[in-house]
Formats: sequence, structure tokens, C-alpha cells
Amino acid sequence: MNVFTLRREHKIRLLFLTGITFLAYLFFSQIGFFRSFKLQKVFFISIFRKDVAHFDRQPLYEPENEFDLQEDVNIKELTKPVTPQGLVARKRSFYLNNQRMYIYSGALHYFRVVPEYWRDRLLKLKACGLNTVETYVPWNLHEETKGTFNFEGLLDLRMFIKMAQDVGLYVIFRPGPYICSEWDLGGLPSWLLHDPKMKLRSTYQPFLDAVDAYFRHLIPLVADLQYTKGGPIIAFQIENEYGSYGRDQKYMKAIKELLEQHGVVELMFTSDNDQGIDKGSMPGVLATANLKSMDWFIRMKAKLKSRQPDKPFMVMEFWTGWFDHWGEKHHTWNSTEYEKVLREIVASGGSVNLYMFHGGTNFGFMNGANYPYAPTVTSYDYDAILTESGGLTSKFQKTRDVLRKYAPKGQVPKNLPTPLDPPSTFAYGMLTVVAHLNLEAILSEAKVIKSYDVMAMELLNANEGSGQGYGFILYRNKINSGRKLRLAGKVTDRAQILIDGRQIATYDWTDKDRSIDLAGVKSSTNLDILVENLGRVNYGKALDFQRKGLTRDVYLDNNKLVNWEIYPLEFKSIFISSILSSKAWQSSLPLGNPPGFYKVLLQISGIPRDTFISMQILIFELHKPNVHVILQDKPVLG
Repeated sequence: MNVFTLRREHKIRLLFLTGITFLAYLFFSQIGFFRSFKLQKVFFISIFRKDVAHFDRQPLYEPENEFDLQEDVNIKELTKPVTPQGLVARKRSFYLNNQRMYIYSGALHYFRVVPEYWRDRLLKLKACGLNTVETYVPWNLHEETKGTFNFEGLLDLRMFIKMAQDVGLYVIFRPGPYICSEWDLGGLPSWLLHDPKMKLRSTYQPFLDAVDAYFRHLIPLVADLQYTKGGPIIAFQIENEYGSYGRDQKYMKAIKELLEQHGVVELMFTSDNDQGIDKGSMPGVLATANLKSMDWFIRMKAKLKSRQPDKPFMVMEFWTGWFDHWGEKHHTWNSTEYEKVLREIVASGGSVNLYMFHGGTNFGFMNGANYPYAPTVTSYDYDAILTESGGLTSKFQKTRDVLRKYAPKGQVPKNLPTPLDPPSTFAYGMLTVVAHLNLEAILSEAKVIKSYDVMAMELLNANEGSGQGYGFILYRNKINSGRKLRLAGKVTDRAQILIDGRQIATYDWTDKDRSIDLAGVKSSTNLDILVENLGRVNYGKALDFQRKGLTRDVYLDNNKLVNWEIYPLEFKSIFISSILSSKAWQSSLPLGNPPGFYKVLLQISGIPRDTFISMQILIFELHKPNVHVILQDKPVLG
């Protein structure tokens, strides 16, 4: 039997502590501090807790005579720091470190905000009373071409997550592989469609192999940022709204297993809307709701309570507004109605993620679309809690008020920090077009691909087998005399028809009659068909059919045209650099506004400030190659 005694220094410390405590007690008694036994108890517990915390940092006892190595090891193990307990959903509540918590989250997508503004947006999110930030992860940005991964700059995912932790926020991580989010092809890379047999979001083995390769890079990158490993990530989503697409449980199980295989150890969940919840949820996995209206809230709460009675109610997407398609008026949602639904969610004990807290911008060519085809605009303002430029809306204060009034006690700080002022903006006035680069000069910098037939951009032998992803594609042929030109298939998405550089017709996806009268056209004439990809559908069952360009043949007087020259025009940074350094720029502007590059002079004096560029006075053909590519290459200019 081992005999242990208190160490000498602990004996002295305890005697000293007892004396100090007694003197303090006499002093506070004289001034009337103790009015109840409860206060006396709290006083003594507080004093002794502080000293016991000191004892925990060193062995409390030392052995006398005998020494048992195994028992000593066990004692030391008890003094090790306790491993954090991850997020658990049980007893109709969330628990983190075995403490009940309510998740009040805001959606903020790092890839829609330049890194210079990440901290500003995160601080505003916390100042709103939220404790968590949610982000999707777009596969098609991180692996734009097959096998080449990018996690730098705008895509520095680790920096964003660590910044959220530094600000004091938890993170909900939604890696897909499909994310929807009004993002091109729902975040799936276009090179998947290079396989003509591809079946997206399925157990088609080449698709699962591609997901496996992606997760093999993505998940280890953030594995040490999980909560139980000392990071801020408390939960991972499996896929996204799968119930609106299919009901293959084998596929969902495969995605879950891949996440676990590559290092996910935190709570996993699914999210679906009212129509998809029954098909998209999984046995043993927390199901969460996506909704907007009060009716949806009532239905979804009842449905989830019936499905998982012992789990907490979580609205993974509470839509704070809505997105816009080209040609639509900007969507807004009355802040009073927004407040009513949010109040019901919070007051009923639910957790919530505000989608979006800050929408940001669909940089480059990355906007999505809906079916029947309707492309989404570049702005992702969403009528969210913050504007696209980071300013506060009326929903910001309403959100703070609801959380402070209706959240359970202790879940939201009483004194929230004052939100930062929005970045200053400035109107620089009218811009002047100073130079023009014609189409031939642009094509001279591009790689030409020769093909017997026309084909979609994704099927081209480009980008080391990845095909063309975005931008424009030009099909060129020589034609002899003929009377009628006919495009057999639907244009995806917008085509300009040029004869010897002169535009003679324009078609888009809505046109059913795609025949052109060529009376008077001479023989050996250059025919150019310039097609623009306006964004791939990101939601619904049409994902497998999102190949862009000309997907069917072109006929001249019922004779199929063959032997094409095809120019993929993606406007990547290297290509833009070669264009800008071209010696073919001309100061005189052409007549008729043909396709080309137009250089605009923006004069700035002093420190550059945020601004918006209005394209209303320019025709449609000009604004995409100018503004979108500038945003893609230098997003801060947008």
C-alpha cells in the first residue's frame, strides 16, 4: 500500500489561503456584503476554486516509502488537458463540450468576397449576435482543371477559417461535392462533362473517383481545424439538398464514407427543403431544413420533429432574400416579414443559419442558372443582412434585436460590439473608351483546335484533357455560295453570327428558328459563330446536360458543314496578359460595335476606393469581356 502526504509547499499555501480567506470574510461581513448563506457559499467556492486551479498544474501529493509506477502514471493521466468534446445533437438540443448551445450562424462565402474584406465581414457577423459562420466550398474553383488544385488568394480556405476562429466564431463547413448556391453547375467542375457518359451526383464510378481525388486534397487541408483538434469547425454537411435531385441512398452513403475516410470526425448533417426532406435525409444523420416563409417553417418543424424526435431543430438555410436572373428586377424581402419568421425560429428554441448574411459577388464567369434556362446575374446581393458592398441593411438591427430578446439566456452577449463602418465608396464619373482590339488580334493569341464536327466546349481537347470551362468559343469555317444557313441545335447560350467580321445575326437559347438568309454572300467567305456561355444550371435534374457552345451540326442549304477551326476563349490571367501587351490596340473605335476588347481609362487620385461600374450605356456584346474578366483577374476592381 502506498502512503501519500501533502507536499510541503502545498501545506504552507493552504495555511496561507485559510488565513487570507478568514480576514476577507470578516471584512465583507462588516460592510454587509453577505445577506444570505448562498452568497457566503459562492464566496468560499470562488476563493478555493482559484487555488485548486493552481494545484492542478503540479502533482498534489508525493509518495512516502513505496512507489507504484502504474498508479503514478494513472494519476498523471488525470491531470492531462481534457480533449474537446465535439458538437452532439441529442435530447432535442446541441451540446458542445457537453454544454448546451444554440447555433446562430450566418452564411458568408469566402470565394464571393475579396480577402481584404474577410475580417470586416466576419466582425460584422459577430456584431450581429451570431456565433458561427457557414461557408460552401466550390469544387470548380479549387480544381478548375483536373488534377490541378488551388488554395491561394481568394481561395485560401485555411486563412478564412483561421480568421473566423481568431474573431471568435465557430464554422459550419459545406464541402459538397455539389453546393447549388446559384454557382456554375452547382460547384461541380465543368471538366466532369468531358466524359460524354458522365452521371453527376450518382454512384457512376468515374464521378465517385473524381470526388475521392478532390476530398483527398480538401479534407486533410482543414482536418486540423476541426473543433476536436483545436479548430473552429463544428459540423460538416453531406452533399446538398439531394432530395430535390434524387433518392439514391447508396450515393449519399458513399459521400459520407469518403468524408470520414479522408479525416472528418465532427458532426455531419444533411439539408433539404420541404419537397426533398424525405428523400435527401439519411438514417442516423441529423436532418436540417431549408426554408423562408412562416408556412414552410411550421411544416418543416413538424416534419423533422416526427422524423427525429430526439434531435434539435436546425434551419440550415433561412433565406434572407433571393437571387436575381438576367432581365429581372432586383428581388427584395420585406424586413418585417423576415423578422417575424426569424423570431419564431429563435423563440421556439431552434438554431438557424442566415442564408445569406452577406452575399457578395459571382466573380468571373461563375454565376449559375436555373431551368428552364435563366442565367443568374453577377451580383449576389441577395437582399441579405449586408449589402453586396458590405453595408448594413435594416435586417441587421432587426436580427440583433431578435437574438438579444428571444435567444435563451447566456447564448447571445448582452453588449454586442458596434459594427464597423462600411468601406468608403466614391463615384469616379464617366469613363472614356480609349482603345479597341479587334477579334482577329484576339484570335491570334488563342490556341486553335481543328475538328471535323462542331462540338461543345467541354468536349474539346484543351486544358490537358479537361476541355474548355468558361467564357466564349468561336467556330470558324469557309463557306461557298449558299442561300440559307441553319443551326440544328439550340444555342447554349448566345451566338453572334459574323460574315467576314460583320455581324449579321444574333441568337440565344430562346430562339427556335435559327436559320439565316445568306443571299448575296460571296464564295470563300469566312463564317464565324461566336458563342457565349452565360452560366450552367446549378439546381434540378438538368445538370448532366449543361455542355456549352454548339452541340449539334450547322447546315448550309441542307449540307452539313465540316472541317472547323475552333477557338476556346476562356480569358484566363495568362491570356489576358498577352492581350493587354498586344501591339494591335487601336485608338480609333470601329463602326458597328463588333466583338472585341475595349480599353477604358479610369483616373484615380488619392487612395483608391470602392466603386461600381454601370454598363447601361454599352451594348450587351461589350460588357462581358470587359467587366467580368476584370473581376475574374482583379476582383478588387469590381
